[in-house]
Amino acid sequence: MTQSASLSQPAVTPAPYLAPDARIYVAGHRGLVGSALLRALQRQGYTNLITRSHAELDLTDAAAVERFFAEARPECVLLAAAKVGGIHANHSYPVDFLQQNLAIELNVIPAAYRHGVQRLLFLGSSCIYPKLAPQPLKEDSLLSGPLEPTNRPYALAKIAGIELCWAYNRQYGTQYLAVMPTNLYGPGDNYDLNTSHVLPALIRKFHEAKQQGAREVVVWGTGTPRREFLYSDDLAEACLFLLNLPPARYQALLATAEQPPLINIGVGEDLSIRALAELVADVVGFRGALVFDPSKPDGTPRKLLDVSRLQQLGWRARVALRTGIELAYQDYKENYL
Repeated sequence: MTQSASLSQPAVTPAPYLAPDARIYVAGHRGLVGSALLRALQRQGYTNLITRSHAELDLTDAAAVERFFAEARPECVLLAAAKVGGIHANHSYPVDFLQQNLAIELNVIPAAYRHGVQRLLFLGSSCIYPKLAPQPLKEDSLLSGPLEPTNRPYALAKIAGIELCWAYNRQYGTQYLAVMPTNLYGPGDNYDLNTSHVLPALIRKFHEAKQQGAREVVVWGTGTPRREFLYSDDLAEACLFLLNLPPARYQALLATAEQPPLINIGVGEDLSIRALAELVADVVGFRGALVFDPSKPDGTPRKLLDVSRLQQLGWRARVALRTGIELAYQDYKENYL
């Protein structure tokens, strides 16, 4: 990874479409993505931010969502709320991943339309693409082949969200855009080994092994699959960059009747799980052996996003992978332990 590590200013500052006092609702503001979006909005001077915790607003409750939109009247919605998890969680709770994510989308997106939301950004996932689609994954690979079985329910729910945004745009002239991030990590990540993604799981495993003086750490799978990783604050900056595009450039992303309103967000580089594990071990300071367990699922052989559309618009990721892991590990020690 070759991106600069500076986090003080956004990489690109377009002429803002959203006014500083625009009413912006961040759904899922306590999660990895939502908290990064909130930080980015605050850094860029937005003052009228709307948030609700799960205890305050259950997004799977249609009546509660309708009341919220009627009262809060947001002008812009960042839909980052979702049930997420790694291979183990997706395999163990397929009903939850499908049902809860569908409910959130079917409640929030129609309510946004009914209450006049101007721009909505729907956060998806790179797992929407077929398991064996050509690499790097282009936006037009959507629905071109079978999905990866280990996260099919979650992927189908996210695909439904993309289709719903597309349908509202075609039928009602809304401006709802779906963004597909690559694998994410950063402050506020989930380190529960039963539900976490690979990078935070490795951080916790290596930290605990180091503390316990263990001689080896077992890593799921063969270590051969390749993955791309994006720091969460980079994702947030990309989302605000897209939301602030001038109307003509933004409208071009909403596409036509043949292409959904979809854009990839990533870094354009990947590495093997083995190389990732070695990098995390080095950052954490674990000096023991790495043992790969081929009896555990590998998932998709490779997931690298084609980010040429986003780069052509003028945005690139800035945080180098090692720097991001160092920041994530510091956050783990300070806030998770």
